[in-house]
Amino acid sequence: MFGGSFNPIHFGHLLVADEVCETLGLDRVLLVPAAQPPHKPLTELAPAADRYRMTELAVRGHPRFEVSDVEVKRSGPSYTVDTLIALQSRGRLHLIIGSETFLDLLNWKDPGRVVALARLVVIPRNGMDFDPEAPAAVKVLRELALPGFGPAAPDVPDGAAPLLLYAASLPISGSDLRRRAREGRSLAFRMPDAVAAYLRDHHLYRPEA
Repeated sequence: MFGGSFNPIHFGHLLVADEVCETLGLDRVLLVPAAQPPHKPLTELAPAADRYRMTELAVRGHPRFEVSDVEVKRSGPSYTVDTLIALQSRGRLHLIIGSETFLDLLNWKDPGRVVALARLVVIPRNGMDFDPEAPAAVKVLRELALPGFGPAAPDVPDGAAPLLLYAASLPISGSDLRRRAREGRSLAFRMPDAVAAYLRDHHLYRPEA
């Protein structure tokens, strides 16, 4: 499971998802757009239905990518623990998160249940240092009764140890893309053409006339 606001989805998201899928030999990567991200302001969010549709367009044609509307259909804040509970029947779950998100995990709703339902795959952000033995990381591991990080590789046995994967990433940010859309600037080579076309056709992130 790879959740996020996807506001909008871009090649940075897709590259990380593809590399995790390939490295771990996953059967499926389920991208889950959040309807109401509990830890992000809603002021610049495009409507959930539009972000879901852009995510569908972005993954079209990838044999192992799928988009879920489980959070779009659910009312209230999009808590990951509720989503993982809803997805239990899909099989053994991995949860793909950034290293900044991992360090904030203790502030999530029921983080102990989150790590019981899914194995964490932690991706350090492009250009950011992440020390898995730093006090902040060790505190999260200790509070959630997790062992130290294991290497992310196809032959790693099942277990509770979170995986640390230094995936290739691109220096693309949603805030920059929203600003470009607002200013009518180029979105080329930053997201799939179909997503850029949808964004323009639906006047997303543009100021009200």
